[in-house]
Parts: sequence; C-alpha cells; structure tokens
Amino acid sequence: MELDGDLLATQAIARENAADLRSRALAVDAEPDRMEPHVGSPGLQAIQKVAQPGMRCLETTVALIELARGDAGLVLACPGPALAGVIVAVLGTAAQQEQLAAAVANGSSWAFFAVTEPHAGSDVARMRTELRPDGCGGYLLHGAKRYIGNGSRASAGVVFARTGPGPLSLRAALIEVPAANLRAEPLDMIGLRGARISHLSFDGVQVPASALLGAHLPPVRRGMWGAIQAFNRVRVQVAAMAAGTALAVYDYVRAERTRPGADDAAILDATGIRIETVRRLIYRAAVDIDAGPRRGYLASIAKLEAVSLAVEVCGRLPALLGRGALLEHPLLEKWWRDCAAFEFMEGTSTIQRLNVAQGYLKGQETYG
Repeated sequence: MELDGDLLATQAIARENAADLRSRALAVDAEPDRMEPHVGSPGLQAIQKVAQPGMRCLETTVALIELARGDAGLVLACPGPALAGVIVAVLGTAAQQEQLAAAVANGSSWAFFAVTEPHAGSDVARMRTELRPDGCGGYLLHGAKRYIGNGSRASAGVVFARTGPGPLSLRAALIEVPAANLRAEPLDMIGLRGARISHLSFDGVQVPASALLGAHLPPVRRGMWGAIQAFNRVRVQVAAMAAGTALAVYDYVRAERTRPGADDAAILDATGIRIETVRRLIYRAAVDIDAGPRRGYLASIAKLEAVSLAVEVCGRLPALLGRGALLEHPLLEKWWRDCAAFEFMEGTSTIQRLNVAQGYLKGQETYG
C-alpha cells in the first residue's frame, strides 16, 4: 500500500527525530532511572505526539517504525499514557480518560498497564489478582503483576483483576500512584532497560467503584472485550518496533560496511527487501485494526513476521562487521539484547500462531 501525504509527513517527522533517540539510547540503557536529561528532548516529544490514544493505528504505526529505527528502548521509556491510554480510550468514561490524561499531563510522568502475573503470564483464565468488596461500596485489590513496563515509576495505571469466578468478572481498574499497600519494584533486565519493567504487589489497595472501567457499557463489553481490542492494537505496535529495530541494525551495518563483497552485498540487499515486505504487512495489519479493532488475524501475523525478522537481522547482520562486532559496536549489542524482548510482548509466537489458526478456521477474515 502507498502512504498518503499526511502519513508521509508523519513518517518524515518521525524519521527526523530518530537520530536524537539513537544518540540517547546507550545513556538510558546504562542509567534507566536517570531520565531527567532526556525528558523534553525532540525525540521523546515526537514519541509523545504519536502515542495519543485517539490516533489511527496506521498513523501511530508509520511513526513508530521510524522512531524505533532510532531506538525502540527509548520509545518504551518515554513518559506518557502508553498502553494504559489505549485501554482507557476503549473502556473508560470521558471523566476517566481525563483523569489519566491529567496524571501524565506534565510530560514527565508514566502510566502502566498490568495484566501479566508471575504464575499465569497473560492467561486471563488463570488470573489470580482480585477485586474484593470492601463493604463500603468499593473494592480492595489483592494480588501481583510481573513484567510491567514503567511500573515502578508510574503516576497512574490500569490493572486487570477479577471481581468473582465467572467469565464476566474480569474488570479493569484505573488507579493512581502512590497508593497505600501498593509495592512496585523494578526488575533487573538485560534488554529494554529504559522501560523499567517491574513487579507490582497489591495487598489491599483501596479502589473506589468509580475507578472500574466499563461501568457504562454492557457487561459483555467491560473486561475481555476491551482487552482484546487493546491487545490487537498493541500487537501491531510491537511489530512496528521490531521492524524499526531491524531497520536500525540494517542502517548501521550498511553505513559501516561501505564496500561489501558480492556475498555480503547480496545479504544486505535481501535483508532490505524483506524489511520492506514486513513493513507493508504491518501497515496492512494497522489498516485492518482501524477498520475493526477486534480483527486480530493480521495483527498476529504481523507480530510473528516482525519478531522473526528482528531476531534474524540482529543476530546475522553484525557478523558482516567481524567476529567482535557486538563488542566493538555497543549500539548493535544493545539492539541485540532488546530484540529478544519482542517475542514476549503481547503474546509469544505460539500464541500468535493460535490466533492466526483460530481466525482462519472461524472464517472471520478473508484477505485477497
């Protein structure tokens, strides 16, 4: 597909700011808690502009590929509503959307989105986190979440939990931080260190009834319905960041390997073609999400292909610069560490294959 003038302008602006992100990547990787020198920089401002909940998926995707071409780690480390903004836009009232926007309005505050648990991963059928009635019309939040981006430094967040045992008991709650009986600890990560991936513990956190998302919606649209829409959109965004990382490595190796031999030139040319093919697949998946947020068939395919591409490019192309390339080129080493995380974001490849198979068997989507 071809991009129209507005999308080409969005792409150009994001591409211009990618260099700023790349220049800050190693500093944030080394000191992920020291974001003050980077907040307000042109690159992070560009990320915040394209991370607004109301934007078309295609517009966000076009920009994210270019911004991740600078550094995907900085994209995920950027202050703002992030994934919480996506789910609040789907399930929240106008007042709840304003509440989250106010919590991150200063441009230097983060929000988290908490689904994954230590013993169940993202399998909501086995979710243990609970919202128990407090006897006064509200709830007490009990449980734990793990691998939550920016969880240890957020000002607000969305937590998925159960109000009971039934299939309609899954609910999302918008909470503000700090909160009594909430403990947040950053995990010692190898990749995407700037995102401050964290462990959250809830030991009776007070949650008023007004904080539950979706109360204005029919019961079947309050929990999993909204989560599916958010996951489908985010899978396209993860695919965009994976493709952007592959582009970053490709650009870097191309610039360093100025006179490749015939074999190396063939590898680079084939890689460039594959990157562009995956880019177009991601665009198509984004268009599909804009047409119907619950149509996750192509989103899963896009994530599968983009993650495979990133892993292959990050593992193969640096070898064209010599055996010690990862030691001699710190950015390549960082991107190699970062790319491994894409496999586990919003569903592993096995889960994506199941999504693709189920979509095909159900005949919900037909693509020519």
